[in-house]
Amino acid sequence: MVALGLWWRYPGVAGLGLGLCGLVVAALVSVLRAAPVVPTRTVRPRTVHRLGRCAGRLELASSGTRWPIALDATDLVAGSPVAVDVPVLAPGERTSVEYPIPTDVRGVLDVGPLTLHRKGLAGLAVARTVLGEVVRVRVVPRVLPVRGLPSGARRGQVGADERVERGGTDLVGLREYVPGDDLRRLHWATSARTGTLMIREDADPARPHLAVVLDDASAHYQDAGAFEHAVEVAASLVTSALGSGHPVRLLTTSGSLDLENTDSDVALAALADLKSADSSAVASVPVRDLDVVSVVTGGRAELPPLLLEASRAAVGVLLAIDDARSVSAAGSVLVLRGPRAEDLLDEWNAVVAR
Repeated sequence: MVALGLWWRYPGVAGLGLGLCGLVVAALVSVLRAAPVVPTRTVRPRTVHRLGRCAGRLELASSGTRWPIALDATDLVAGSPVAVDVPVLAPGERTSVEYPIPTDVRGVLDVGPLTLHRKGLAGLAVARTVLGEVVRVRVVPRVLPVRGLPSGARRGQVGADERVERGGTDLVGLREYVPGDDLRRLHWATSARTGTLMIREDADPARPHLAVVLDDASAHYQDAGAFEHAVEVAASLVTSALGSGHPVRLLTTSGSLDLENTDSDVALAALADLKSADSSAVASVPVRDLDVVSVVTGGRAELPPLLLEASRAAVGVLLAIDDARSVSAAGSVLVLRGPRAEDLLDEWNAVVAR
C-alpha cells in the first residue's frame, strides 16, 4: 500500500500502509521480551486405570506490574495436542488451570512438553515457549468387581480332584534349596535320594491356585475394543485372587507374558504394556496351577484347543468376548459369553464364585 500510494500519488493510501507497517513492528516488539510469567506444570496421577481421571495442572504467576498478559497453552499427549484454556493474567496475579489427560487407551502415554503461546499486538505475532519435561503416564486396565474363586477346589499332583473345606497344607512341588530358605521346609526323603537339598512348596488347600490364560492373538477378536475387554477381565480376576491371598499365575497364549505369585501392581503394569500377537499357539498351564483355570478369549477364536487346556483343571472356565451373551458348558468346562468385561464378570459372580 505504501508503494502504490507513492506511485499513484495517493497520500491517504500511503499513510494507511505506513500505519499498518508500524502495527506489525509494534506487534513484533511486544513479543521480543520474555513474558513476566513463572509457569509450573504437573501431571497426576502417573498411574491410572483406563477411563480413570488423570489431569495436568498449569500454574502461572505474573510478575508484571503494568499490563495484563494473554496466553494460550498446548500440551502434547501421545503426540496429539491438547488445548489448555488460560485466562488473562492481571499484573501480579497467580492462577492455576487443570485440563484432562485422555486415558481411553491402555499403555504408556508420553505427556509433554507443554508450549505457551503469547500473542503480540493485534495478534500479528506469536512467541512460543516450550516448558515442562516429558512425563510418562501408565494407563492400566480397569479392575472390575469380582466375588472370588470357588472355595476348596484342589487338584493333586497325580491329577485327582480334591475338595477340602478346612485348613492344612498340600505339597504342591519341590525345588532346590536357595540360601535363606527355611530349613524346616526341607524335604528330607527327596534330598537323601537325589543328594541335593530340596525345599517343599506347600499351599493351603482352602486357597486354590488360579491360572488366568489370556488369549492375545489379534485374529481372535472382532476389534481392538474387544481385546481391551479381555485384558480387563484378566486384570480383574488376577487382582481379586491376589487380594484374597490365592496363588496366581497369569500367562498369555503366545507366551509373551508369564507371571507367578506377583503383586497386583506388577500384574497391572505388565497388562498395560501387553500388545496383541500374531501367534495362535496355546501356552500350557503348569500342573501345580491346575486348580482353577480361566481362559479369556475372543469370539473368533478356535475353541477346542482352549477348552482342552481349561479341562485339565479341577475347575475350568472359558470366558469369551462375544456379541451373544450366554452361559453354557462344554464337557467339564463352563463357557461364559458376553460383549463386555462387565457382562462376563457378572456371569462369573453368578455361576462360578461362591
